[in-house]
Amino acid sequence: METEPVTIEGRNDFAQWAIERARAIVAEQGGNLAIAARDMDERAIAECGNALGTAITGALLEVFDGLLPESGE
Repeated sequence: METEPVTIEGRNDFAQWAIERARAIVAEQGGNLAIAARDMDERAIAECGNALGTAITGALLEVFDGLLPESGE
């Protein structure tokens, strides 16, 4: 999932980013997981669950990386 860079200048900016990012992750990955669960497809449930976890981890790393100072500063 590719996103545009966002400048976070305070708690409110971060909260808004988190809400929007969570909404996008749930829309993309949560729907797939729900369909797999509805179909009772154990393999698809595991794959979709892993994809959801990967998306969440990616979002957390994305914001963490943004907190690190740029190299060369």
